Amino acid sequence: MKKIVSVSLGSSKRNHTVELDILGEKVHISRIGTDGDLTKMMQLIKQLDGEVDSIGLGGTDLYLQAGRKKYIIQESLKFKKAIKKSFVTDGSLIKAVWEKKVVINLVEEGIISANSRVLVTTALDRYGMAEAFYNMGCMVVFGDFLFALNLPFPLRTLKAVNIAAAILLPILTRLPIRMLYPVGKKQEEIKPRYEHFFHWAQVISGDFHQIRRYAPLKLENKIILTNTVTPEDVEMLRNRGVSLLITTTPVWEGRSFGTNILEGLLVSFLGKPQEKIIEKEVEEFLIKISLKPRIEKLN
Repeated sequence: MKKIVSVSLGSSKRNHTVELDILGEKVHISRIGTDGDLTKMMQLIKQLDGEVDSIGLGGTDLYLQAGRKKYIIQESLKFKKAIKKSFVTDGSLIKAVWEKKVVINLVEEGIISANSRVLVTTALDRYGMAEAFYNMGCMVVFGDFLFALNLPFPLRTLKAVNIAAAILLPILTRLPIRMLYPVGKKQEEIKPRYEHFFHWAQVISGDFHQIRRYAPLKLENKIILTNTVTPEDVEMLRNRGVSLLITTTPVWEGRSFGTNILEGLLVSFLGKPQEKIIEKEVEEFLIKISLKPRIEKLN
């Protein structure tokens, strides 16, 4: 049996475990939250190393990407270096390849209009998704400054995103993770920020915790494109008035898991680390397991 574990800086309330049959093999998948405790996360990673096939880093990224260039987050790198035997994933490969493909398909199939107004909460976290929306002709606001740094500077072109990345990421990637991303109990707080961009957008895409934390309480007729939602999250979005929920990862026994879990499946079945897997291999594997996004009408 293959064992895939995501160790997350997020809330332990969102822990979940499933057993699936994938390509004729039993796979045990679990998500363990550490409530923002970096020491606990490191301890768990060291305990699991060599006992499971793949360890996913949840609640953080290993890389942030702009164009073809990747910038490594130094605090996340410490977790990666602590893993000596198991494969390690952060979901960045799945985000770059699969999420980009999902957006293209959604627009081509007319589920999302090609001239939609789109808010991407953080392009550097989901560059594939951001790039696809922009290249498909949507009107896009990239909220990297708005939501990661709380600075009132919306970005509207990929060129602007790339320039900002080149200037800022060599500095930002040296900061503690909690300064870049809500972790632990902060993921449960709702503190609306720059609400007029959420009201302007027809499609809101990006990390679920950022959307949940910063979006206004009323989201009537909005399309949400995200991942890692629980049944409670879905009900919350329904109550806020969301029209359509799309998660880039499928629902397994009641919830969608993070991209680091999906990437854990990929590296475990291919038998090689994330850095040695090419885009074609990602696409072929996801086709083989018949991966499809979840599309659910809420209101």
